[in-house]
Amino acid sequence: MQADIIAIGVAFILGLGARFVGLPPLVGYLVAGFVLYGFGGRATQTLTEFSEIGVTLLLFSIGLKLRVGNLLMPQIWAVAGLHMTISVMVAAVLVFVLGVTGLDLFSSLDAGTIAVIAFALSFSSTVFAVKVLEEKGEMSSLYGRIAIGILIIQDIVAVLFLAVSTGKVPTVWALLLLGLVPLRPVLEAMLRKCGHGELQILFGLTLALGGAQVFELVGVKGDLGALILGVLLARNSGASELSRQLLGFKDLFLVGFFLTIGLSGPLSVDALTGALLLLLLVPFKTVLFFLLLSRFHLRVRTALLGSLALANYSEFGLIVAAIAVSAGWLTSQWLITIAIALSLSFILAAPLNTASYRLYARFRSALAAFESGRRIAEEEVIDPGDATVLVFGMGRIGQVAYDTIRQRMGDTVLGVDIDSATVAQLRASGRRVIQGSATDVDFWDRIDLNHHDVKLILLAMPSHDENLFAARQLHELGYAGSIAAVAKYPDELPALRQAGVHAAYNLYAEAGSGFAEHVYDELLADTGSG
Repeated sequence: MQADIIAIGVAFILGLGARFVGLPPLVGYLVAGFVLYGFGGRATQTLTEFSEIGVTLLLFSIGLKLRVGNLLMPQIWAVAGLHMTISVMVAAVLVFVLGVTGLDLFSSLDAGTIAVIAFALSFSSTVFAVKVLEEKGEMSSLYGRIAIGILIIQDIVAVLFLAVSTGKVPTVWALLLLGLVPLRPVLEAMLRKCGHGELQILFGLTLALGGAQVFELVGVKGDLGALILGVLLARNSGASELSRQLLGFKDLFLVGFFLTIGLSGPLSVDALTGALLLLLLVPFKTVLFFLLLSRFHLRVRTALLGSLALANYSEFGLIVAAIAVSAGWLTSQWLITIAIALSLSFILAAPLNTASYRLYARFRSALAAFESGRRIAEEEVIDPGDATVLVFGMGRIGQVAYDTIRQRMGDTVLGVDIDSATVAQLRASGRRVIQGSATDVDFWDRIDLNHHDVKLILLAMPSHDENLFAARQLHELGYAGSIAAVAKYPDELPALRQAGVHAAYNLYAEAGSGFAEHVYDELLADTGSG
């Protein structure tokens, strides 16, 4: 127990250090494992069990987000399939060539071993992409949804590999698992009855971990069972909330997984050299994603941002490698090598994603040559029509602002939101809403505000960076009308005003003031002031 506490403490310190320099904390956890191994530490039973629980919860969470309809876009399933196929072939050639050069780590590898290594290197990181998209506030953006969809396709392939790699033959009792399909309404009803607190968390943990054990009892890989159980609940309205509730537990237990990787063997010169050589594949993977996405009728901006979010190796690659090591297909040295390559790929990808908008703005003209002549419906030209007021961000704040202005000015107000589902829902309710992204440089090129009678623009997006970016774009385009924006914190107001916002409002302060006025009008107005 003392060794486990020390390991967790070191993981926290180095994870915090990784976040301080702009990297995902899991890089720190991997480094913590290497450091602890160097000081004589080894993977304990507790950390190993944490690792197994973390992987199971990861797959259950993926299942909760897996809606088959969202994966039917060719930009997702076709790009994912083509990219994995080509990446595996190119990675296999790279590993073979490095083996021919006589490098110890790469020599004496047979065709099957090379194929497993190439397969492990073909994945991109779900954890990294989700963190990047959450920090940018672009989980619902087109490129974000496409990137996550591609990752889910990859994850499904990985889970199938995990299911068959153990060599288990399902027992005849496995046929009883088909009964889970008609049980879906029962599971959904239980989820609703749990409410929003600790019962919901316990339900999720019980279903994921207990369900995985049930699958194991009938000879089916438990991780695959966790994914299937998550899929059964994916269409339920409470699935996204359950996923958020389990997020902290999943991330916590995955710390054990990353620690055990670092604790699985010594950090050698050969492993470091091998990892640096494997990094040669990352630029190829990134460029291949860009070319495929742009060929599938996406604008080059969407293709570039999606490619950068996927420009790394994956924690699933580590899971595949760990299975291969346990099966005797790979040596533990290869697990360390892939872990180092994963960490280095994150270190390279983090600043690229931070600078993604600037990179696109700088190389926009050169990248335009790769754009196809067609565009999908979600990337067509945006026309504001006769609108005099635009509201960017049709969340709760944006909708209230839209409705208030509409009551006073009629149908000359137009909403703009990045999420297609939100746009469809608001259109169905009778509101005028179009789809667009305020952080898209091309969006501002495709809408000439100065030649339309747009007098006021409200920036009500959830991310301060998005509102700030939009304000700067409007200023650079010479927009002559008024700009208003919301902010969550007082220290965000000066930056908005400096960017050209004429009226910036503290969201919480204004909400408190509005609440007090409403209470006074409803409950106190008739009592007088005295």
